[in-house]
Amino acid sequence: MTKKAQPSMKPGLPMRHVLCLGWKLVILVSVALCIFAFFRIQHYSQSMAALPRKSRSLSYEFSGNPKIAFLFLVRRNLPLDFLWGSFFENVDKAKFSIYIHSEPGFVFDESTTRSTIFFNRQLVNNIKVAWGEASMIQAERILFEEALQDPANRRFVLLSDSCVPLYNFSYIYDYLMGSPRSFVDSFLDKKDTRYNPKMSPVIPKSKWRKGSQWVALVRRHAEEVVDDEIVFPIFRKFCKRRPPVDASKGRKNLKLQKQHNCIPDEHYVQTLLAMKNLETELERRTVTYTLWNQSTTNTDNGAWHPFTFSYADAGPHQLKRIKDINHVYYETEYRTEWCSNNSTSVPCFLFARKFSQGAAMRFLSQGVVGNFDVSALLEAPP
Repeated sequence: MTKKAQPSMKPGLPMRHVLCLGWKLVILVSVALCIFAFFRIQHYSQSMAALPRKSRSLSYEFSGNPKIAFLFLVRRNLPLDFLWGSFFENVDKAKFSIYIHSEPGFVFDESTTRSTIFFNRQLVNNIKVAWGEASMIQAERILFEEALQDPANRRFVLLSDSCVPLYNFSYIYDYLMGSPRSFVDSFLDKKDTRYNPKMSPVIPKSKWRKGSQWVALVRRHAEEVVDDEIVFPIFRKFCKRRPPVDASKGRKNLKLQKQHNCIPDEHYVQTLLAMKNLETELERRTVTYTLWNQSTTNTDNGAWHPFTFSYADAGPHQLKRIKDINHVYYETEYRTEWCSNNSTSVPCFLFARKFSQGAAMRFLSQGVVGNFDVSALLEAPP
């Protein structure tokens, strides 16, 4: 009996099928990853245009008396409270509100401040703030969020504990309310080394901006800051405080001091509003004057630090020089910002920093911001 011949088996055939299937899977996975990356970038882009609006319900049309919210970001107390107390004296309380972010647990009362206008104006949800860390901009966001709870607040001015007003309340009120724009010092620094490439694609380098921390925002832009859930987490992740200088590391400190330090308060609001394509709604300058001194220390070569005005520096001639400034030149953009308000030329600055107590006392004695009673300063709070 003859057996039927069995079909011959080609041992290489199953392997070719496996290899072919494997390549198809690789191609399929690669295409899927490309599509995922594309939609991820699109998601971030769309998220910036339509963020969840925590405070949207408070943005209805307001028909009452508009207020300026003065937002004080301080270390502990307000050393220049006597000057600000004079500034707010006899001003209609329906035109302003005060919010203070201080260290947790600090209370403004008769034992800690000379001026009753600041009593209990501290926030209850204060956080511990460290310079050079995202906690600084987190504290700013807390101030804006608290101030947004009052629909009468239409302008939001961020101030430090060393700021002084250069004009009386009436002038500052008319100046800020007269402009539909926010005042945000914002520019592109081509020599900037603070941008971390790991921030991409959420924060593209083309939208990275630099500028003064001390902004004055209209309500819509304050809401953008508070409602941001995309940019702030990236700052918190990648903006770390510089390590302390270690003498034993010698020249290596120069390298260490450049690591992980993007100075978030000089970039956050500017970058966020740039990413929201809102720069056309800004006066791209600050209304708070700062005189910068370049550092000459070996470990911080090329850095700049704000000059502190002493009693001798606060004479009428020095202050007139500040108040007469009518333009700001941005060297990195070759841009001159002529200071205007609704096409009318105006002084650039409404506030100035950093003022010592002696400088503020001399400034106040000139009667610029209000009535001055020197006896009120003789008994400082304990």
